[in-house]
Amino acid sequence: MVGPIRTLTHPFDVATTLTAGDEGHYTGHTAAAYSNMVGPFGGITAATLLRAVLADPRRLADPISITVNYAGPIADGPFTIDAQPVRTNRATQHWMLTMTQDDAVTTTATVVCGHRRDTWSDTEITAPEAPPADSVAVDELPEYPSWLRNYEMRFISGRGPFGPDPAPQPTSASTLWVRDLPVRPLDYAALTAMTDVFFPRIMIRRGAFAAASTISLTTYLHATPDLLTTQADAPVLATARAQHFGNGYFDQSAHLWTPDGHPLSTSHQLVYFKD
Repeated sequence: MVGPIRTLTHPFDVATTLTAGDEGHYTGHTAAAYSNMVGPFGGITAATLLRAVLADPRRLADPISITVNYAGPIADGPFTIDAQPVRTNRATQHWMLTMTQDDAVTTTATVVCGHRRDTWSDTEITAPEAPPADSVAVDELPEYPSWLRNYEMRFISGRGPFGPDPAPQPTSASTLWVRDLPVRPLDYAALTAMTDVFFPRIMIRRGAFAAASTISLTTYLHATPDLLTTQADAPVLATARAQHFGNGYFDQSAHLWTPDGHPLSTSHQLVYFKD
């Protein structure tokens, strides 16, 4: 398979476009629209890596998890992704991926794909209480960093330093409605990116800007293809909080929900920060 994988014109699809070369080898280019304070928005990097697996003809099932380790800065410009299935079992298929620039590794990832079966199911977590999305005003977000302009955000709580009266808070929790901008139907790549839309928890807790960067992000994709189809382009209910800050690092857990309370994904990440 040779040639561009995506031909759509939505900014998200443009940013995650890859060109396939030899089996498992892809090339892409960073997108200015998804720039962060340093390098690309971490969510767009995760989505681009997942896109390599989604496009690979060797993939045998839907993605159920992805772990991304941000090993070093990604410079503006071209990059290469190597994506290889390392083991295929009856229920799951395991992939290893590496993103490089100028022969230096910038990012590594693992993706697990799995066949979803009809089994007993239950959800022990519950969606946060939230008013309907259309009753919450769309927030005015700053022009910088650029990636913010690709999302419509309606904050219910935890706006942090972007709020009108920033101040230290007793909790790092945030809850908001979010969706792609321009509006776009949700798919696995966009859902993966959306798990990283939360401002660094250190900023929410301390009510001030701080240098912070994700080191490792793991996302579990609970949504079935049918659930994604039902979700379409409706806003996603999103919530996140940290568990511990200390010694220059904090962890964050996040949950994304459909408007009627079905879990779309859960994620966990480790973040580096400076005072």
